[in-house]
Amino acid sequence: MTIKFQCSLCGKKIEAPDSTGGKWGKCPGCHNKVYVPQPVTEEDELKLAPIDETEEQRQRQLMLETLQITRDILQEKAVPDGPAGPAPASPSDINEEKLTDFILRYLRQMANGDLNDAQRTAELILPHRRKAALILDRLVTSKEPDPELEDIPKQVLLGYIRNLRTRIS
Repeated sequence: MTIKFQCSLCGKKIEAPDSTGGKWGKCPGCHNKVYVPQPVTEEDELKLAPIDETEEQRQRQLMLETLQITRDILQEKAVPDGPAGPAPASPSDINEEKLTDFILRYLRQMANGDLNDAQRTAELILPHRRKAALILDRLVTSKEPDPELEDIPKQVLLGYIRNLRTRIS
């Protein structure tokens, strides 16, 4: 029996006797040094296991479920909100006290780094632009900061107020 392989340099087909398996030799075509692989024996061959049809069916079912879930997620229109906040008030029925509470909550959330909550609170303020602008102007011109905000450095607080004022303009 002979060992059949190809030269890695020139690609020539080489036949070598079984006794040279695992040794180095020369390619008869290009004289490149080549490694002669071990001869293939019957015990080296792997037999294929039979296909488990129930496992294949289960895998197909899981893939279909995954595909359906992915499609459902991609087709969702409403993005779930974070923690539920107060119900948005319509532009006509909010009083100044409630709007002031929203503004103070926004400023506190910004100072605490709760940016997602601050974004949701700002959306409650936006429909009331004119009233909010007046309240923000009062906060800027007041001598004493609101007790809820007194721990925030004045320049930082003014920056948050300026940011909100820009958003509602």
